[in-house]
Amino acid sequence: MALLQAQTGLDVLINNFWILLFLLLFLVPMAQKNYLQMERRRVLTRLGKKRGTQVITLIHRQEVISFLGIPLARYIDIDDSEQVLRAIRGAQRDVPIDIIMHTPGGLALAATQIAMALKAHPAKKTVIVPHYAMSGGTLIAFAADKIIMDEHAALGPVDPQLGDQQGVYPATSLLRVVAKKKIDEMDDKTLIYAEEAQKALDQMKVLLRKILANKCGGEKIDAIIEEFVSGKYTHDHPFMAEEARALLGECVETDVPDEVYELMTLYRMEVGRSRPGVEYVPLARR
Repeated sequence: MALLQAQTGLDVLINNFWILLFLLLFLVPMAQKNYLQMERRRVLTRLGKKRGTQVITLIHRQEVISFLGIPLARYIDIDDSEQVLRAIRGAQRDVPIDIIMHTPGGLALAATQIAMALKAHPAKKTVIVPHYAMSGGTLIAFAADKIIMDEHAALGPVDPQLGDQQGVYPATSLLRVVAKKKIDEMDDKTLIYAEEAQKALDQMKVLLRKILANKCGGEKIDAIIEEFVSGKYTHDHPFMAEEARALLGECVETDVPDEVYELMTLYRMEVGRSRPGVEYVPLARR
């Protein structure tokens, strides 16, 4: 009888263990996610009241799926453009817009939609870049009246990239390769890529002129196209704040609000034990 009771108690303990494990694996991450969302809203509300603006975030950080630690890459896609366009349409016409942007880039179509919608908003538009806004993110930043960057934040080239399952290639490089070869030395696929590359390059130049018209750096548009579109640099080349100001003029500033840095800490998530970590203990301000 005592043995039966002991066995029954063990079964209850095991069942309770699995229930507790379920709570830890599923409910705790959910609670953490809800907490982060509430904290983000709190910071965004405070920033919006402080600056008198409608604040929109376009932040892409590598996050993890629940407790499994699977990295999930993020970039500007059609879902982002739908949500940002909805936010811009919902903003009052006389209310300035701030877009906090942290992104490696993404789909040209999505970035173009966001840039044109931002440019069309009648009130003042500001893009705030705490760390980097590359490729399509830079295209969106060009549509703003002001770009606020951290001194060490970066913008990047907007030269078109074409590719398939085998790889992605800069449009300018494809054109240079074709120019060095005879036509009978190239296959049809290469020639098709070259034709599409020329179209993409021409389209980007026209788009950039349209976005920069009467905007940030519009008086230096030829120099901007040379630096950002012509393929002078690799696609991940960083244009730091000082370089951006030299090209875009006084509309580039470096006074990033403290709330933006606070917001970015709420997007930081672990992506696996094998990833090197950065830790520090800040000294108390004097």
